[in-house]
Amino acid sequence: MSSGWMSHLLVMYVFSESSGVRSHVGHKNGHGTAGACRQNRQESFEQAPMYVAVMTYLGYGIVTLFGYVRDFLRAVGLEKCHVAQERDEQKDFVPLYQDFENFYTRNLYMRVRDNWNRPICSLPGPVFDLMERVSDDYNWTFRLTGRTIHNVINVGSYNYLGFAENNADFLKTVADTTCQFGVGVCSTRQEMGNLSIHEELEKLVANFLGVESSMTFGMGFATNSMNIPALVGKGCLILSDELNHTSLILGARLSGATIRVFKHNNMHSLEKMLREAVCSGQTRTHRPWKKILIIVEGIYSMEGSVVRLPEIIALKKKYKAYLYLDEAHSIGAVGPSGRGVTELFDVDPTDVDVMMGTFTKSFGASGGYIAGKKELVDYLRSHSHSAVYASAMSPPVTEQIIRALKCLMGKDGSTEGIRRIRQLAENSRYFRARLKEMGFIIYGSDDSPVVPILLYMPGKVVAFAREMLDRRIGVVVVGFPATPITEARARFCLSAAHTRDMLNQVLHHLNEVGDRLCLKFSRRKYSSWPDLCEETDFELDS
Repeated sequence: MSSGWMSHLLVMYVFSESSGVRSHVGHKNGHGTAGACRQNRQESFEQAPMYVAVMTYLGYGIVTLFGYVRDFLRAVGLEKCHVAQERDEQKDFVPLYQDFENFYTRNLYMRVRDNWNRPICSLPGPVFDLMERVSDDYNWTFRLTGRTIHNVINVGSYNYLGFAENNADFLKTVADTTCQFGVGVCSTRQEMGNLSIHEELEKLVANFLGVESSMTFGMGFATNSMNIPALVGKGCLILSDELNHTSLILGARLSGATIRVFKHNNMHSLEKMLREAVCSGQTRTHRPWKKILIIVEGIYSMEGSVVRLPEIIALKKKYKAYLYLDEAHSIGAVGPSGRGVTELFDVDPTDVDVMMGTFTKSFGASGGYIAGKKELVDYLRSHSHSAVYASAMSPPVTEQIIRALKCLMGKDGSTEGIRRIRQLAENSRYFRARLKEMGFIIYGSDDSPVVPILLYMPGKVVAFAREMLDRRIGVVVVGFPATPITEARARFCLSAAHTRDMLNQVLHHLNEVGDRLCLKFSRRKYSSWPDLCEETDFELDS
């Protein structure tokens, strides 16, 4: 890490610090929750004090320096090298392993690898059991001790509505479907894999979203990466939010379209690019673009922020562009009846050209969907690689999604679905408000069940994850390069299955660990959480 590069980044940080807190306010329309929660929605991204950035860069600098020292020791034979290397007889070949590209993995990630890929040996619901493991060689290999860590509170899974469950009464229809259709289809939908329950699911999804038609896929990642190339190609322009998921980025690259990235949730940046695209056309030839596709997410999984959907729809109409909305984290999780950000903002679903979502989060299953006009769906059935070549969705998974959708829509004759939606909203607001009170810097919207706590320094990220596991709290920590170098964080995902006692236990340990590791960087003062939203605001209608 050169001093010039570090100085440049510090100057950029000072500039962002002087510009204050990034925030935006949008009016909430439609049937929001009652009382004070009907007020304007605000997202804030508070900047940490300057010394935090300095210590973060210093921490990475020290770790990088020791990495070079250890690489030298390995080169001269004083330390054993565990990484994959070229054999001596292949030294004249084109290198298969890029040594420098693995620098971060072997010198930084390996030292903290025990915080990821932990083996779970129970249902990954609101609590789970972990198999204890230890390492005798600084995390290059692990061995199981035979001991099980029981009742670890799970605040890292995307189990937003608690449908990742093993209640025999709830799962009876799934068991019956498995007995009737089996576990796998072993064919594509276009050959021998098109089951009646697949068509039932697609009609149910279209009805739930309020659109003409939908189609489902067996893998959520492939829903994006394999369908975007079918929608745009050479001569088309993709305008992508800078924080879009990897599946969206891969799909955009595979399409062959020109890609331009606008600043996260920044309407000025997006409109500037739209205006330039319409006025200037394609590079060199200046011919009009065949299509302009705006790609955004409903909830951004690392930031917890919600898309500014009404403004984006207004821009796409103004400049005659198309809109692709990825609701992987928002469908089921936000909106009075769980119908995602279109319902949250009370916008017409038909204003979104391509609605995409996954069943891996709120529905406790797997796979994804594309929904919109019938012409769109019919086109994708014959042109999407994921539809033509991929195996059809597993029957029990299909029935699990149907069961969850019927529960949310009240078609099972109960109010369990709406209860879970409101419980998730209550848990999200309560948890966020308490964290702000304690002095943590958190990102995102109050409506989002994704709650990132900023940890910043690499050493504290590792210490935080280990300390929380010692207290039987399972957390997900994320750092560079998955996040900006100065914004390492712990990402909490709340669930309707979390009880108030569970949340209070997590908050109690967070408060203690935050004090012990000095993680409370916020300089704001917040009022007590009951003033933000009363519990009665979430009670079911009588």
